[in-house]
Amino acid sequence: MARVRLGFSPILPTIASFLLATLWGLSVFAGWGLEAFCGGSSPSCVQRLAVFSSVSGLFAAVAACLTVAAWALPTARQDERTFTRFMGLSVASWIAAEGLLFLGGLLAK
Repeated sequence: MARVRLGFSPILPTIASFLLATLWGLSVFAGWGLEAFCGGSSPSCVQRLAVFSSVSGLFAAVAACLTVAAWALPTARQDERTFTRFMGLSVASWIAAEGLLFLGGLLAK
């Protein structure tokens, strides 16, 4: 198994990716988003937030696939630039998923 040589540990972007995934998952599946943005308001708010959660899920799926690819593909593990690109795009996709969910929650109110 080849070792990736970065100026920082490769575990840092991986941990960031897992933390962002956890935040997104709790916001969507554990009801954090509903509680934060809809509270006890109308069912229309819940429906609007569900639409934004679904669209946000596309970015989350891309981010999860990029994280797995960065660690699973031999090309990414052996080449520092490829690994960094995969992990950078993964973290950016998680941020996009979180941002879309947040903006959608604000608009759903």
